[in-house]
Amino acid sequence: MSDLERLFELAKRKHAIDQQSGGGGEHGLTYLNDIKAEVDEVLEERPRLRRCYLEDELADVIWNYVNVLTAFEHNGEIEINSLLKRACDKYQQRVDGIESGIKWQQIKVLQQQQLANEHQQQLTKELDTK
Repeated sequence: MSDLERLFELAKRKHAIDQQSGGGGEHGLTYLNDIKAEVDEVLEERPRLRRCYLEDELADVIWNYVNVLTAFEHNGEIEINSLLKRACDKYQQRVDGIESGIKWQQIKVLQQQQLANEHQQQLTKELDTK
């Protein structure tokens, strides 16, 4: 098991604990706010050149991010595997494009058009099923 997989397993266990205590409903939003605070702590720590502290603060960012994903998946808002695939595909396309001489902004515009088309297809599909 990779460390990332292990972290997701820990987040699932934490989510189960939150659900049992009755506090699981809005944890995704709580974790999003926690990410903002942790990023500020990373920015404060970085110039101090204390590697272990910087890694610890970045670990907090990752922990909260994984918890956001876990909570959103539990609520049916996302599928983590789909999100990870989307991230890999998105940045594969961007890096490949840059390596081919295409500007980052051009790639982003193309991807926004693709995303809009995908969203439109989802809406059409939803209307067809009603």
